[in-house]
Amino acid sequence: MGTGGSSARINALDLIRGVAVLGILAVNIAGFAGPLAATLTPDWNGPASFADHAAFAAMMVLFEGKMRALFTLLFGASMVLFVTRADAAGRSGEQLQMRRLGWLALIGYLHFALLWWGDILFTYALAGLAALALRGMQPRTMAAAALLIFAAWNGWGMAASVPPILAEARVAAGMALPTEAARIQVVALKDRADSNAALARTQAGFIDQAQYKQVHKGQFPLIEAFYSMGETLPLMLLGMALYLSGFFTGSWPRGRLRAMAWGGIGGGGAVTAALTALAWQRGFPPRLMEGLLGYWLAAPHLAMALGYAAALMLAAPRILQWRLGQRLQAAGRMALTNYIGTTILMTGLFYGWGLGLGGKVPTRWLGLFVLLGWAVMLAASKPWLARFRQGPLEWAWRSLTEWRRLPLLRKTSR
Repeated sequence: MGTGGSSARINALDLIRGVAVLGILAVNIAGFAGPLAATLTPDWNGPASFADHAAFAAMMVLFEGKMRALFTLLFGASMVLFVTRADAAGRSGEQLQMRRLGWLALIGYLHFALLWWGDILFTYALAGLAALALRGMQPRTMAAAALLIFAAWNGWGMAASVPPILAEARVAAGMALPTEAARIQVVALKDRADSNAALARTQAGFIDQAQYKQVHKGQFPLIEAFYSMGETLPLMLLGMALYLSGFFTGSWPRGRLRAMAWGGIGGGGAVTAALTALAWQRGFPPRLMEGLLGYWLAAPHLAMALGYAAALMLAAPRILQWRLGQRLQAAGRMALTNYIGTTILMTGLFYGWGLGLGGKVPTRWLGLFVLLGWAVMLAASKPWLARFRQGPLEWAWRSLTEWRRLPLLRKTSR
């Protein structure tokens, strides 16, 4: 496999995307194995063990927020690449991209409605339309606008999160007024009841779960997209700016990439580790965790994601020579199939229409399921692409975008 020119650029993008899609499973696994609250704290259903806390903290430091940010940056970069290629072929890249995002919105909504509440594709489709409208900006202007939106959104969220965090801390320290303590206790009891009810619903049959979401949660993807837009849109814009500036195309000096890698991973990692240690010391309380994961860790997450991307760009020529690197690249080429495929696998393990393990596996053992998902993605993607041009969902998505049945099977020489 060559490492120069256009092919190397695409290979590097696919490699980073492969790392991201594997990493996203490490973050999502708590949401597959339990309700939404399980993604915030290992103590969602009562005090967890030291090993559970340690496993949750490790995921929080290494993966949480970084993989989603990395995946979103790559989505923005891929949008530019798609439009550029279509325009170069004499077609309307922008029109095709809009159609492509429309189909992605449908795929994402079906992913939510039929399989799992944690879909991100619907949000990507809506944010992608907004990012597409801003594609004509200069890279530096685009990056500055992205960082400004990102800072404003998260600054507002940080400020709004302070009162409930302080109230929660006062109750924990025994310094709250009786009325405040009673109010916090009522909220905690309601959170616990809601989590148990949500977990019970995942143990229902497939049809029952789909009907419940259609009747009671039909607008959830739209609401989630709104509340995520202040992160998703600027990260897409930043990914577009990075691509246009030559970050993903090998134009950045290696010294600049090394500085971004060391600074992003080192600096962002230090802040993330410090805030994770604070949360661990306090027992991962829910209001603090909502604030940290929603807003306070946003900048360190972005710094680490950029550091990961820079480190992978530096190492890509060497990694792509390894068998593992080639399998990671193949997993990245089939990112949509692998993303939804792991949903099918994990809901089949944890939901009632499958093995029904939801709520029964401690946090400390969830890593084994992550390793299983990684093994499946790495084992299946490369052999599939040896025979077929694209992953099955990538092929369907592209065929719908083109509005014609594209060839899937590779031509074999006789």
